[in-house]
Amino acid sequence: MARTNQTSAPDRTAGAPDAAPQGSDWASISDVARDFDVTLRTLRFYEARGLVSPRREGMNRYYSEQDRARLTLILKGKKLGFTLTEIRAMVSQNPGSKGGLILSIQQIDEQLTLLRSQFAECQAAIAELEERRSALAGTKQG
Repeated sequence: MARTNQTSAPDRTAGAPDAAPQGSDWASISDVARDFDVTLRTLRFYEARGLVSPRREGMNRYYSEQDRARLTLILKGKKLGFTLTEIRAMVSQNPGSKGGLILSIQQIDEQLTLLRSQFAECQAAIAELEERRSALAGTKQG
């Protein structure tokens, strides 16, 4: 789970390049990337796709508590194997929520079917590679 490393708003006149906006709990893009174990590129990609909307001040991006809660939902959806399009629909049904993803039984069943199919494909690929490895190992010893 994400650490909550919230940046309290320092004085903007201090000239610090990473100074967060005045107000409540804001975190810089680098703080969010570290806290959620994602890359800066990932966060920018999610922003470009309209999944998160950090506050922009010049070249700096600042994430509110709501942005970070939304990012938690996005990453949970990715972990469960949903596409970003599907995740966008799920989080838009529940704006500002700190709860879980909104899933129907049908969505869960469809995702379970997909994941089971992918798992079977992975098992078949592993079995084939193990057979080929065994065959190659046997020919090298002979």
